[in-house]
Amino acid sequence: MKKLMDFLGRLRKNNNREWFEQNRAQYSEVLEIYHNFAQELLTQIALFDPDAAPLGVKDCTYRIYRDLRFSPNKEPYKTALGVYVCRGGKKTGYGGYYIHFEPQDGESGGCFMTSGVYMPEPFILRSIREEIIDNGAAIRDAISSATGFTLSRERELKKNPVGFTPGHEFDDYLKQRDFFITKPIDMEYVTAPGLAERAAEDFSMTYPLLKILNRAVEYAYEENGN
Repeated sequence: MKKLMDFLGRLRKNNNREWFEQNRAQYSEVLEIYHNFAQELLTQIALFDPDAAPLGVKDCTYRIYRDLRFSPNKEPYKTALGVYVCRGGKKTGYGGYYIHFEPQDGESGGCFMTSGVYMPEPFILRSIREEIIDNGAAIRDAISSATGFTLSRERELKKNPVGFTPGHEFDDYLKQRDFFITKPIDMEYVTAPGLAERAAEDFSMTYPLLKILNRAVEYAYEENGN
């Protein structure tokens, strides 16, 4: 993975089509590394989560080309890559396992892993909050059992959401607009041999939480007629 990280670091400093075309051969090599890793990670995750078994590489990887149509940032390429393994593929709205590769640049960037649901549709978020009301203790225990992971509070509400009266034991969970746990990882973690096996072992600790969250997502789709 060192070649992938080195390429992304150089791309950050040369984010233009001319440089990219001059280095397309190296990008092709990096793309193969990226896709091979994704397949290895899928294989390892499928050992403990059967939802990963039917997935292919395209279901959990992303293009490096940015969509510039509505963005003020006109740089043509992403300077980070990730793999998102979730039930049905990356666009289904289910929670999943995500690993992010991005070179550190001062206080920005960096690599990390997450498990959970990010930016859910309102009807899904409501279902997750109802799950918190019913099974908050199980969610708390599942988070605690995921060693090295902590609940992301980046988009936490200041007050309880509408329809959820303050004073509940798990108000701090109810205030989340996303619901995922995250773990920072460093270059040594990323570049040492056996990354897929190591990442899958860490992700396996988050499976109990993901199982609860995806039950809530499934309920939401059933009630919404999807």
